[in-house]
Amino acid sequence: MMSDKTYRAGLYLRLSKDEERAGESVSISNQKLLLTKYAEEKGWEVGDIYIDDGWSGTNFNRPAFQRMMQDIQDKKINLVIVKDLSRLGRNYLEVGRLTEQTLPKLGCRFVALNDSVDSMLGDNDMMVYRNLFNEFYSKDTSKKVRAVKQACMKQGKYLGTYAPLGYMKNPMNKHHLIVDEQTAPIVRRIFALRCRGLGHKAIMNLLNKERVPPPRAIYYGGNGRDNPTRNNGLWSATTVKNVLNNECYIGNLVQGKHGTTSYKNRGMIAKPEEQWIRAEGVHEPLVSHEDWKTVRSLDKRNYKPREDSAGVVHLFASLLKCADCGYNLRAHITYDQLKEGTQKRRVAYLCGNYARSGKAACTVHLLQEPVLEKMC
Repeated sequence: MMSDKTYRAGLYLRLSKDEERAGESVSISNQKLLLTKYAEEKGWEVGDIYIDDGWSGTNFNRPAFQRMMQDIQDKKINLVIVKDLSRLGRNYLEVGRLTEQTLPKLGCRFVALNDSVDSMLGDNDMMVYRNLFNEFYSKDTSKKVRAVKQACMKQGKYLGTYAPLGYMKNPMNKHHLIVDEQTAPIVRRIFALRCRGLGHKAIMNLLNKERVPPPRAIYYGGNGRDNPTRNNGLWSATTVKNVLNNECYIGNLVQGKHGTTSYKNRGMIAKPEEQWIRAEGVHEPLVSHEDWKTVRSLDKRNYKPREDSAGVVHLFASLLKCADCGYNLRAHITYDQLKEGTQKRRVAYLCGNYARSGKAACTVHLLQEPVLEKMC
């Protein structure tokens, strides 16, 4: 048996966000004080202190925990001390494997102070039940947190990490969105361009050409932080589409689109639409319901506008039909010669059937674009 002086201890501390909110676990500072004092009383040298603050006990990919396990393998420490078994983890299978197989195999002693567990002294028959109760606690906490979140969503409280483009979190209430006057014009313009008939890629190209920063760049730039994701700082067609499909811009909140499979598995999965939680009219809209309906109508048509030889997308292209024959109205361009030598471009729409086969098919049905604009 090793003497106390031959032990080099690693003190492991953990506190999850849920435990901290519930106030049902000792704080990190108190854990540190408790374990340090205990090691000093035993005459054990403290090799290192490992702290996972804000990490769930069901997740064993915690950075400090992984560093501690590597130090054990590298023989930097040969004793692990925790306040109780729940600090090591809240998965009874994983904790049991660690304490009964992995640590003994690596020649590492394990002490859980408040649970009176010491692998060197044996008599740990109750440990399996404590581990099981710790996992039950984690499962119960997960259910309570999920229920609280769902209740908040139904009340129209915003639970996202950062506000959608065009909005900011109310400084007086982080669960309420208010208009961000600096970025709201970007959103309004995207909807206006789509209503004019531009596709997602065309809008993307226009925004990138004008060097308009995308949502993530605005968020991290506004907070003085570097973007941790691999991002080229440009708009994508998907980002444009996400903006156009977000109901928050008409004052609604649709949340709960993604979730975890269980309290043990933190991987996110998409939920079916019938499980989404929608709260309507909870904040100031940025676009009108008319524009929202126009965009939805274009999406249903799978409308892909085509440019003419001058690279212009006509405002009503593929949207107008002849009242007599049902053919699409086709854009017709003429140029008026002005006195100063310049030309004025005029756009009108005529029956595609007439343009193709003449009077035998239909009549011209000519409509001037300015007249249609006034009618909208």
